[in-house]
Amino acid sequence: MTPSRTRVFDDLHRRAASMVDGFYSALPPYQRLPQSLVESDFARGTKLNVDLFFDYLRRGTDPSEEDTRELVELAIDRLRDGTPLPEVLDRYRLGGAYIWERLRDSAPPGERELLLDASLALLKYITLVTSRIATAATQRAHDPRWELLERRRGIADALLTGRDPVEWANDPVIPVADAFLVAVFRLCGTRGGPASALRHRIEAIPGVFLRLDAGGWTALIPLQPGDDGTATLSGLTARLPVQAAGVPPQYWVGVGVARARDAIPEVFAEGRVLSELGRCLSRREVLCRRQDLQFEYTVAVSDAARPGLAAVLAPLDAQPMLAETLEVFVDSGFNQLATARQLNVHRNTVTYRLSRVHELTGLDPHRPADAMTLSAARLARRLESATFAP
Repeated sequence: MTPSRTRVFDDLHRRAASMVDGFYSALPPYQRLPQSLVESDFARGTKLNVDLFFDYLRRGTDPSEEDTRELVELAIDRLRDGTPLPEVLDRYRLGGAYIWERLRDSAPPGERELLLDASLALLKYITLVTSRIATAATQRAHDPRWELLERRRGIADALLTGRDPVEWANDPVIPVADAFLVAVFRLCGTRGGPASALRHRIEAIPGVFLRLDAGGWTALIPLQPGDDGTATLSGLTARLPVQAAGVPPQYWVGVGVARARDAIPEVFAEGRVLSELGRCLSRREVLCRRQDLQFEYTVAVSDAARPGLAAVLAPLDAQPMLAETLEVFVDSGFNQLATARQLNVHRNTVTYRLSRVHELTGLDPHRPADAMTLSAARLARRLESATFAP
């Protein structure tokens, strides 16, 4: 390869690597996955692919089996998590097209001809890698352990959607309990490595069924006879990492007990709301239970009323000092003296600001009914701004 072509490919390599950040948010397959998984495994896989392809482009020789080993293992991990093989393979087509089109659109005229020549190499590279993934997947399909994982995923899907997994109900290899602790894990989208480690710890619970979704994953943990959920919840809590002081949580767990299989979908829906409340409100406590969040839960599930409630505080948008005073007043249990101390102002100043809140919103923070409405409006606004989506 001539020095000039080498320089061009080096420049294209750098530009392709810089496009990785926008890669995931633009493609539907990645929008349906836990962000922590995208930020860890997929970021690693994309970097490997970009580096390996441009190395192939420069050398002109096929990557060896060892060169693509890690890529294949990452793809097999996705199959293990329940992603269908066609979707895993299609990501290579979508990802290659996405990056290549942006390289072409940003290339000066002198580079476009070179890109056109290299497009055949891209097609060959994608074909080679996807064929190796498909071959590995075919080999794994005959592994009894792989079949067991597939069956466990099928049971989880059936239970969470209200279908009775009758074909497995009496399977001695995969016993299905009658009652479960339902734990919905919602991730905040960072620290993919620790999140994956946590998921593997949850997967190790005897008898657990686990399913990934766009926000994290859901675990169905069987209850032992005589357990009302307390012992199982305690066991789950013991597996959760200890939160370091001053470090905000990276995940939340909405939990509830399904005392019968047909109750699982309802408890699952409740758990999604609870874990989303944890995320949207940035709770310090990672475990989110209905009894601890009764008021917040009521506002959260009021889909029709929530936008209107959030709009109640719109008149304070141009008055940040008034909005802050109301926030502190509510957080202090509607105590004016405590509010004044926290804001380092005179109590009369708090009285004046709260009267202005009354004038602008039509709601008096000192009246119990109005104070409740203001509290609900404050909560609704936080949920709306955090894109609450159970």
